[in-house]
Amino acid sequence: MRLVLFSLPLLLLSACVKPKPLEVMGTLPPFQLTSAEGQPFDSKSLAGHVWVADFVYTTCTGPCPMMSSTMHRVQTSTENEMRDVKLVSITVDPEHDTPPVLAEYAKHFKYDPSRWYFLTGDKDHLTDLGLAMKLQTVDGSLTHSTRFVLVDRQMRIRGFYTTGEDTFMPKLMHDIRQLEADKS
Repeated sequence: MRLVLFSLPLLLLSACVKPKPLEVMGTLPPFQLTSAEGQPFDSKSLAGHVWVADFVYTTCTGPCPMMSSTMHRVQTSTENEMRDVKLVSITVDPEHDTPPVLAEYAKHFKYDPSRWYFLTGDKDHLTDLGLAMKLQTVDGSLTHSTRFVLVDRQMRIRGFYTTGEDTFMPKLMHDIRQLEADKS
């Protein structure tokens, strides 16, 4: 009986302990790109939301389809309890990946256009954003990072997640939940 009495306060204490805040790894500048629907997309529409970003291109036969499938899993995993989480896939091939091409690609991955945005723009704007995310230049080589980026409500980078790691998806989902729970 004594053991139960002593362990109950410890259990209550551990339930009240807040997780360590995620590190701030940078802040994204404002940006304007173009959505798969051909509409201007302003970063202001992401302010106040937790969001996940990746860089892909539609003709990729390597990691991009897997990354987009993973992004769909994030969309599905957050659709009930965390509908406020947004997803952003940014092309590294703006010459080919026009809005209509991105729209077809997005449909293939069953995107929810109210939550998952496929974006393009001119190379300079895409490179500026890629460099701000510490991932990318858009130089026509079509080489790109396979990492996902987690961004908080204040446009601060809070995590990088390498798709090849076994703990990638559980860690990303844990950190999304942590940011969603922190309404500051």
